[in-house]
Amino acid sequence: MADGGRYRWLRRIEALDPVGDHHEIYRISIGYEFPFDYQRALELALLRTYCVPSISALLDATGEFRLRAQQRYDDTALLMAEMAEHGYDSPRGRQALKVINRAHHRYAISNDDMRYVLSTFVYEPIEWLDRFGWRRLHEHERLAAFHYYRAVGTRMGIRDVPNEFDAFWDFKREYEHATFRYAPTNQRIAEHTLDLFGSWYPRPLRRGARLGVVALLPAELRTAFGLPAAPRWLSTVVTGGLRTRAGVVRLLPPRRTSRLTHAPRNRTYPGYPHGYRPTDLGAPPPDLNRH
Repeated sequence: MADGGRYRWLRRIEALDPVGDHHEIYRISIGYEFPFDYQRALELALLRTYCVPSISALLDATGEFRLRAQQRYDDTALLMAEMAEHGYDSPRGRQALKVINRAHHRYAISNDDMRYVLSTFVYEPIEWLDRFGWRRLHEHERLAAFHYYRAVGTRMGIRDVPNEFDAFWDFKREYEHATFRYAPTNQRIAEHTLDLFGSWYPRPLRRGARLGVVALLPAELRTAFGLPAAPRWLSTVVTGGLRTRAGVVRLLPPRRTSRLTHAPRNRTYPGYPHGYRPTDLGAPPPDLNRH
């Protein structure tokens, strides 16, 4: 690729088709242009899904977030990265989908809940990057994310995903309006997740890290979790810090190495992806010989 300065990847994205080349566009966006932002936005997307009591009740019942929160976080992040890096129909992408589907098929999850979770992966990063990105997403990137996750949803057996970008966004908003409400399971899963985020920092900083995440949550999420608002000054500091970061990143040269499967901060699988296959991730398959 000829060097196009800071916007070299954007020039490449503009030359691609958001339907036919949706995986390549998404891979560039998440791996090269906005790895930090996508990671943070997808963390908030997962938090958002816990506002639906049927989703939080299932997660609470499994005990996984109470007992193995870090592993469940690493599994989700790495499996999604495998598909984004290699493609959902590549050998590693198919292995990742197999692990994801195996986990979901153990439980009675409604199609609407599955559709909703899928929608958050499309639209939460868009909204995050509109606020905190070093540039806003190109229209090709927005559409590519929709077509990418629609294809992933098909391979997960999720039915009735709308054909149009705006229609799926409307579904997301309407589902939140219909289902978001406080439930004790929402609060428990949110607390486990906030504890996990805090555990990544030295002990004296953990409470501040938790509050920093709460400062980013809109009122409807705090209400569904039963959480008080963070101090207004902290919200100002956090949002100001993220916007300052965006200004600094804008001055940096374009990234030359994808960050997708190079995840040294995962705590569960040291050295990943070297020596690991996607099928090594997640909970083990059920023992069919047990009676």
